[in-house]
Amino acid sequence: MYYSNGNYEAFARPEKPKDVDKKSAYLVGSGLASLAAACFLIRDGQMKGDHIHILEETGISGGACDGIKDTQKGFIIRGGREMENHFECLWDLFRSIPSIETEGVSVLDEFYWLNKHDPNYSLMRASVNRGEDAHTDKKFTLSEKASLEIIKLFMTKDEDLYDKTIDDVFDNEFYSSNFWLYWQTMFAFEKWHSALEMKLYIQRFIHHIGGLPDFSALKFTKYNQYESLILPMMKYLEAHNVNFQYNTQVTNVIFDIKGSKKVAEEIICTHDGKEKAIDLTEDDLVFVTNGSCTENSTFGDDDHAPVIDTNPGEGGCWHLWKNIAKQDSAFGHPEKFCTNIKATNWESATVTTLDSRIPKYIEKMCKRDPFSSKVVTGGIITVKDSSWLMSYTFNRQPHFKEQPKNQLVGWIYGLYTDVPGDFIKKPMKECTGTEIVEEWLYHMGVPEAEIPEMAKTGAHCIPCMMPYITAFFMPRSKGDRPKVIPDGCVNFAFIGQFADTVRDTVFTTEYSVRTAMEAVYTLLDVDRGVPEVFASCYDVRALFDATSKMLDGKKLTDIKLPFIANLVEKRALKKISGTIIEELLERYKLI
Repeated sequence: MYYSNGNYEAFARPEKPKDVDKKSAYLVGSGLASLAAACFLIRDGQMKGDHIHILEETGISGGACDGIKDTQKGFIIRGGREMENHFECLWDLFRSIPSIETEGVSVLDEFYWLNKHDPNYSLMRASVNRGEDAHTDKKFTLSEKASLEIIKLFMTKDEDLYDKTIDDVFDNEFYSSNFWLYWQTMFAFEKWHSALEMKLYIQRFIHHIGGLPDFSALKFTKYNQYESLILPMMKYLEAHNVNFQYNTQVTNVIFDIKGSKKVAEEIICTHDGKEKAIDLTEDDLVFVTNGSCTENSTFGDDDHAPVIDTNPGEGGCWHLWKNIAKQDSAFGHPEKFCTNIKATNWESATVTTLDSRIPKYIEKMCKRDPFSSKVVTGGIITVKDSSWLMSYTFNRQPHFKEQPKNQLVGWIYGLYTDVPGDFIKKPMKECTGTEIVEEWLYHMGVPEAEIPEMAKTGAHCIPCMMPYITAFFMPRSKGDRPKVIPDGCVNFAFIGQFADTVRDTVFTTEYSVRTAMEAVYTLLDVDRGVPEVFASCYDVRALFDATSKMLDGKKLTDIKLPFIANLVEKRALKKISGTIIEELLERYKLI
């Protein structure tokens, strides 16, 4: 497997890999990574679909990319997916997946047209004082000290950040900035999370720094991610006769390890309560999604809070990864991610409006007609003075194809689940759906006397507690996340958010698809380059633009940091006068 860029290989079809007709594949899990791997096996690996077997623990595909209408609970979305231009592997995949809405076009085509005609941006990024605009005015409000801390983190080598937290590299001056407000709530970072992951995020998305305050950097699907992304993939795979086996929990993959060579030789699984073994040869390729951010999720309803699952690491995919990891250190260290639920949980809630009262407040907040079928909030609105640090979002409506035209479906989440609310004096994790709606209405400015009745009759809310939702942000060291192809493996790969690949960032659809692509191309020796991660952090134009945005309009000459002062002192400016460097600095309003 090798990386490529440009369009020379982007549009090329690889030759059929040697002996692929003799091979088969077993994919454990049916989330985005696994479905993507199956698509790449067919499209680029040219493997026969009936040679591909997907083993899924639950009764439905999609993993964390969910969006369902439960017959009893109603519409449910545990979260949403933010995407951008430079998800190179994701778009490489979806250019080949036919739309299930429009004949003759791809999922990428319809996504591209949608976001061209209806570009995303927010008109209110944050609120205070029960529904007032916080007027962050796209400013980052970074002090010189905080700016220096960001630059230092950006320049630090990965190995110098192993097992360090964000709190190890930043202080209160940074935390009081709008930059941290934008960053923390958009990506769900906490102070105790990995400084390395934060650094990788800054480097990966440096070209979108200017779009952080209003979400103009983001793109969204027409419907929820299950209907817009997962269902088209399912139809594609089913048309190629891929075998889906549901209600099948894989508990272990047994390896034959001789010297440096590792061969997966047996899959142990339970199907409908009966344990069985699947014997493997070197021609049977195994792809395992190790770990899951939504494992052990529990749901409440209007009248009940979700009961948090307090058995750390006992979910199916965590249990599987632990059993695999016992066999060799190359298989990673799952305990670094799944043993501290207090640090990795937060709660979301799906809210469905039932009449016209609440939509009027949503319209007041987002400053758009939420029934227009176009962008509504344009990303999350963060309640800056919320004790739960509540954020909420309403994407294009209807969010579900089956959704009644007079209803809105949105998503609320709170980063701090164990502190009392501002209207409901209980921690979010102890609240019913109705109580979460009450807290939300309070922060949108609904008169207090009207809140209880409006919450009870005007909305339906399903809270969801996710014990491992930020598990991949836990501080880590080299080897804690195993390589996509662990050293010595000939027929086995890890895929998904807890497999390790170079420079890309977890908690994205791109990461799931990239690990899948790398795994398939390596194990089948597909002679086509995997698109390199967009190299904006090495582009001086992107760096100058990000610097300009984070300075909130100040010039380099206004900055007192020593190394900046040395750069812009008169002698330096004189030396660059008339050069392309001066032109670039002027273009990005730095001098």
